[in-house]
Amino acid sequence: MGNSSSPLSITILFSLLASFVSPAPPYFLSRGSSLSVEQEADILMSPDKTFSCGFYRVGVNAYTLSIWFSNSADKTIVWMANRDTPVNGHYSRMTLQKDGVLVLTDIDATVLWNTNTSSTEAHQVQLLDTGNLVVEDNEGSILWQSFDSPTDTLLPSQPITKNKRLVSSMVRGSVSSGYYNLFFDNDNVMKIMYDGPDVSSIYWPGPTDTFSGRYIYNSSRHGVLDVNGTFIATDGLVFISSDAGKRIRRRLTMDYDGNLRLYSLNESTGLWSVSWLAFPNLCLADGLCGRNGICVPGTLKAMCTCPFAYEMEDSSDWSKGCKPKFNINCGDSQPLTFLELHKTNFWGYDIISNDSVSFDACKETCLLTCSCVAFEYWMGSGSCYIKNELFNGRSDPSHPAYMSELVILELGVGRTKWPYFYWFAFAFGAIEVLFIAFGWWFISKRKRKPTPIEEGYKLIAKQFKRFTYSELKLATGNFKHRLERGGSRTVHKGMLEDTRIVAVEKLDDVIQAKDFWAEVSVIAGIYHMNLVRIWGFCSEGSSRFLVSEYMENGSLDKHLFSESEHNSGKSTLLEWRKRFQIAVGVAKGLAYLHHECLEWVIHCDVKPENILLDSDFEPKLTDFGLAKLVKRAGIPSVVSRIRGTRGYIAPEWATCLPITAKVDVYSYGIVLLELLMGTRVSFNSCKVDKEPAEEELKLIGLLRMLKGKLGKGGSDTLINGIVDERLNGQFNHTQAALMMRIAISCLEEESFKRPTMNSVLEMLSSLNHDNEHASATHRP
Repeated sequence: MGNSSSPLSITILFSLLASFVSPAPPYFLSRGSSLSVEQEADILMSPDKTFSCGFYRVGVNAYTLSIWFSNSADKTIVWMANRDTPVNGHYSRMTLQKDGVLVLTDIDATVLWNTNTSSTEAHQVQLLDTGNLVVEDNEGSILWQSFDSPTDTLLPSQPITKNKRLVSSMVRGSVSSGYYNLFFDNDNVMKIMYDGPDVSSIYWPGPTDTFSGRYIYNSSRHGVLDVNGTFIATDGLVFISSDAGKRIRRRLTMDYDGNLRLYSLNESTGLWSVSWLAFPNLCLADGLCGRNGICVPGTLKAMCTCPFAYEMEDSSDWSKGCKPKFNINCGDSQPLTFLELHKTNFWGYDIISNDSVSFDACKETCLLTCSCVAFEYWMGSGSCYIKNELFNGRSDPSHPAYMSELVILELGVGRTKWPYFYWFAFAFGAIEVLFIAFGWWFISKRKRKPTPIEEGYKLIAKQFKRFTYSELKLATGNFKHRLERGGSRTVHKGMLEDTRIVAVEKLDDVIQAKDFWAEVSVIAGIYHMNLVRIWGFCSEGSSRFLVSEYMENGSLDKHLFSESEHNSGKSTLLEWRKRFQIAVGVAKGLAYLHHECLEWVIHCDVKPENILLDSDFEPKLTDFGLAKLVKRAGIPSVVSRIRGTRGYIAPEWATCLPITAKVDVYSYGIVLLELLMGTRVSFNSCKVDKEPAEEELKLIGLLRMLKGKLGKGGSDTLINGIVDERLNGQFNHTQAALMMRIAISCLEEESFKRPTMNSVLEMLSSLNHDNEHASATHRP
């Protein structure tokens, strides 16, 4: 036989090969052609592959015709044709008809959207590298473009002009139109408006906004984001991305929470980071919590609450606000009870305002005004505002001292009396302390049997109290039940009179009473789900104790590292889901300390021994209240007492550089690596000295190796080789790769190169849904 193959054999071979090769997505759609919702590969792609256009699933059997970033981790949508009218997952199509109209049809051939380009020389539909979907004629002239009808996002070079606006989504994760709009108003100034079901209001620029000086003397109403990350508008508005420069993919989005944010894409991870935002206080957006609702600033999002005697109108939608559980009838003879809400404001809706009046006069005006539901009184200036509606409620601990009082009906004889108090005092310690004082004053003034709410004050008082040494001695059985938690401090298990199980920590290294009192005053105002709750303290003579919640599963080191490190105690091998949960939880706790506390708290000793685990293995940082405090204003101070543990401390400790929150970021990077590897990458048996330890040199070598392999593109092999072998390959590869990259960035020698904990949390949170909805994946 000869060596040549028959033509038939070659044809069959090529046919078989072709069946295994998926055709590349087209760059354009010609007349008479269409994209089908049932074909996942039926998409248009920009020539540089940055953007894709096709059917995007937004619900069960619901799809929108969308444009999205191809390489972002969550396939971020930047434009939709039918955001409020999704099409069916069967038989829906996008077609460039022979008459030149681009149409979107549903399962029954109903036209839901079209470009209105009939009677034109429309030749093709193309998706450009800018993310602009265009209908072109034979000569390449644009007859229609998606840039002219934005949804909630602007891309670089896409202008916002007169009669165009960005409309937010309704809620996070939704694509339907929400209540927030970015647009040029009739005075030619770009504004953000809340256009809700009950009221409409413009809140950006606000009266105290940095951009309030924008001028109205222009007529073009034009704004655009350039490729360098600079936004310029004709009203004088200019802002610049924090990572200004070319070759970074960006988007400007009107977000669901009423904030305008500029995002930058990390091409290596596919994750977005915020590089500019309209206002850092997330509660400054109007309407977030609806009628009667109160917004409380959180770490990465705003949180809503109702005052006592109010409840959510719709448990699934805060925009509908809160409804009262009582009725106030004008002219009713029953007495009214007032509730003081310190550091709280309901912006707008003032029916009467007076200046330089007394508090009692302001109160009397409200009582005499039939439609008054609250009055706001500013201490010092004597300003009085009578309100007939309660919208835009905000709790702001940094606000000047003023009072806003709700008028609440005291129910009749034979019914329980309800002086309704602010329930989220339980969650925010600073407000909590104010309410303790007010509660006891209230009780002392009323010489009668306490009502159920007054009894509640006693409960509030128990949330943070001063214990006597005798109480703690009794609770701990004369300090017999010592907890093996590591570190130099002594911790005992105890039970309080109310049966709460607590940890009692003796602070041997706190000598000065004034230092202890200063730290305790800060601890009293700190509350977060990922920080160990402090129930109280004891200070008698030279004895100093902190009393905190007891954590059933002990410290992280006992479960993360091999049992040989622990002579006592039973450890549990942490599965991947729990490890990622711990990484996210610790990031949340540190982000709260760095960015949301009334005082800027630097932990200074982040390590597995100081990460405690509750019954569900939810992590909680401990010992955070023992760090020195660095004021937000002014030049960062040098912390005089080094609390860090060798192996976890940042390089700036040893070089006497200013200590900032980035020391915690460095320590967090070490913890991330240890969560990945399941072994120590640090050495923490002794305190700091000036000589580098051998273990620290090993860490430097490890980092160089990781960076080197990542730079050569060997991430898959690297991840499989570094993740704890005891997991037997059962881990989420995407999450592990992200954790390793974050750890490397956190361990930069120069502190300014490290990310903030807020940005770390955003990156981790973007993949947290994988932890909630999917099992760990095995990558061979």
